[in-house]
Formats: sequence, structure tokens, C-alpha cells
Amino acid sequence: MIKIGEKFPNFDLEGTVSNNIDSAFKPFQNYGDNNNFQNKWIVAFFWPKDFTFVCPTEIAAFGELNDEFEDRDASIVGVSIDTSFVHLAWRQHNELLNNLPFPMLSDVKRELSNELGILDEEEGVAQRASFIIDPDGIVRFIMVTDLNVGRNPKEVLRVLDALQTDELCPCNWEKGEKTLVMA
Repeated sequence: MIKIGEKFPNFDLEGTVSNNIDSAFKPFQNYGDNNNFQNKWIVAFFWPKDFTFVCPTEIAAFGELNDEFEDRDASIVGVSIDTSFVHLAWRQHNELLNNLPFPMLSDVKRELSNELGILDEEEGVAQRASFIIDPDGIVRFIMVTDLNVGRNPKEVLRVLDALQTDELCPCNWEKGEKTLVMA
């Protein structure tokens, strides 16, 4: 599995960005001239597969916090091994996902999931993993939970806040609180 401090792999994936078939799909890259995330933090979270039960609750919760992530110059991307067309169908048919403000990326070849070391070989799906990547493309946070257990997007936001202070932050630190000072 990729480690904290390592470069997040380059990706070039199709994303589903709306419910309208005519404008639903857009390419997303994190490198080169077409980098969609220049000088931004990236919060990339992976879910096992579409049309499941735990996943839409997490995806919707990230969507509800999207403005707060954007206020911190962070872009959210959700990723699964499903195709863009499956993402589109799920967005159209699940009320929680109708108006997602971030792209649902398709890692249908499982290359990114495999390169990150989060491909569940028994199930053939991405594990429930979250990454915070700084503007230089360096992984600063990783969290992986059991396929059956949803994560807490508010905790991911809290960790992003702490990372952006570039200071020492104690347990349960929240934005606006004092950081630790070395004597």
C-alpha cells in the first residue's frame, strides 16, 4: 500500500459530473497540462461499488461538506471500479446522489486502486479508502476501513484543517483551536 509522504500516482480517469447524458462525462487528470487540480489539495475517497447500501450514505455526506472542502482549496473526487455509465445510472436513481457537487471517477481497469494497494483481491473492488493529497501531489493522510463500515467525512475535513496549519495539532484538535508549541 502507498505510504504517507509518497507521491500519489498519476491518474487519467473519466468522471461522471451530472445526470444529463449529454454532459455527464468529463476527463480528470492530476498531472500535466490538463491537470484538473493545479495548486489544490485533493481529497480522494474510494468505495467498493455502486448500487450498494453503505456507499451512498458516505458519498452524500462528502457532498454535504463539499463547500467546506472547497473553502480550504481542496477538491473532492470519489472513485470506484464501476463504469461511468453505472455512476450515471446510480446518480439518476438514488436521491442521495442526484446533485453531487464532485465527480465520480471510474477506475474500471482497477489500475489506480491496484497502484495504491487498496484493491481487495477477494472481492475485486476498491477498499473503502480515503486519501488527502497536498498541492505537490504528496499523500498526507490515509484511512482504510472494512468494506462494511462507513467512514466519517467530518474527520477527513478535520484532518485536512490540521494538515493545513503545518503545525503540531493535539488529539481531537478542531479548526480555530490553538496548536501545540514546542518549548
